[in-house]
Amino acid sequence: MTTATGGKVSQNGWLRHLVGDAVDSEQEFTVVDMPQTAADDRPDRATEAFLAHRNLLFTVAYEMLGSAADAEDVLQDTWLRWAGVDLGAVHDQRAYLVRITTRQALTRLRTLGRRKESYVGSWLPEPLLTAPDVAEDVALADSVSMAVLLVLETLAPTERAVFVLREVFDLEYDEIAEAVDKSPAAVRQIAHRARAHVSARRPRQVVSPAEARCALDAFQRAVDMGDLQGLLDILAPDVVFLGDGGGIKQAVPRPILGADKVARALASGWGKVAGSTSWRPAQVNGYPALIVHLDGELDTVVAVRIEGGLITGIYAVRNPEKLSHMRRENVLSR
Repeated sequence: MTTATGGKVSQNGWLRHLVGDAVDSEQEFTVVDMPQTAADDRPDRATEAFLAHRNLLFTVAYEMLGSAADAEDVLQDTWLRWAGVDLGAVHDQRAYLVRITTRQALTRLRTLGRRKESYVGSWLPEPLLTAPDVAEDVALADSVSMAVLLVLETLAPTERAVFVLREVFDLEYDEIAEAVDKSPAAVRQIAHRARAHVSARRPRQVVSPAEARCALDAFQRAVDMGDLQGLLDILAPDVVFLGDGGGIKQAVPRPILGADKVARALASGWGKVAGSTSWRPAQVNGYPALIVHLDGELDTVVAVRIEGGLITGIYAVRNPEKLSHMRRENVLSR
């Protein structure tokens, strides 16, 4: 890895944890120097502060972007700016880092919007294999669920940033105003508007893990057996089925609406898959989900939205470029 000053920095050890998967042994990144104290070979104060808040910063960026890969790029950009900050002038390191991350994520969010306009088929958030403690924080699990991330996609970039910082991370309006370059009064109005928008569209009840697993088990059995009636029994009348293949893997090209159409698509379509398939339950974005392997290789992640014991949304991600974070647990925090 080449530093901004031209020196070489080891890519092993604690440096790998600095930006996560963005640091790969086969890649090189242009970064600023990350000093270590000579006495004990530990990272300096700036790096220690960054590492202390890294999981929080990743969570902020991921909730704003719906993409783990882009969130890691934002962390890299955040580090570049943080490394040049005079720490003596920083009164609250956490707030300062969140502010940098938010601004970088907003810039990337606007770029992503243009990129999604040319995306092939439906765009779904990048699924994350999450650690068990994410599910224990009900508010955090809800905020990173596929269903809620899709609702956040309908917000304007600044609305999304304000909603995430206020409703998920409970930042004060003054802090958010600094992060999004708005007045506190304007931020209050944006927060009110975004909250109303999300409340009208998000799931109206929190589903227990046991209820989610029960619904997923019934769904898996019905799909495996091509059981049309079994699918109709577990699907809500207004269920929507979205598939994301990114133009790389075959997926439903547009949303399928209604229990009858979705059930028939699943019952007939899954039987046409060539090869040996296996299903494995997993914790994805804080909730129970299913991972499908085809001939032993990770092929699809299936997340669902459940209300009243019935599946109201099915989100199948097949785009291999979005499945890299399904190979290890991701730690999120507030």
